[in-house]
Amino acid sequence: MSELKIFHNPRCSKSRQTLQLLQERGYKPTIVEYLKTPVSARELTAIIEQLGFTSARQLMRKGEDSYKEQNLADPDLDENTLIQAMVNTPKLIERPIVLNQGNAAIGRPPEAVLDIL
Repeated sequence: MSELKIFHNPRCSKSRQTLQLLQERGYKPTIVEYLKTPVSARELTAIIEQLGFTSARQLMRKGEDSYKEQNLADPDLDENTLIQAMVNTPKLIERPIVLNQGNAAIGRPPEAVLDIL
């Protein structure tokens, strides 16, 4: 059985709310502050699959300046390039992400993670 894990940014209100929601329900997730402990390309690929996304772009924060600066909206960019952009610039990763037993959910809204518990 996989452990419950949250990819967390303590400066993000949705991330804080999601963590609080888990804790209020008695869960003690492993907290990964992904801005301090970057996620590997391999982990991101697995997360994208667990979320059921068809493209890494679905996991990206398109409103970030670095998204525009790196021209990541270019439809010709391949998946490896998009994933590497998130590895190199972790703030591009949508948050929070909760993993549980091979499943993943993004806490937007926070209650969305309840489906995988």
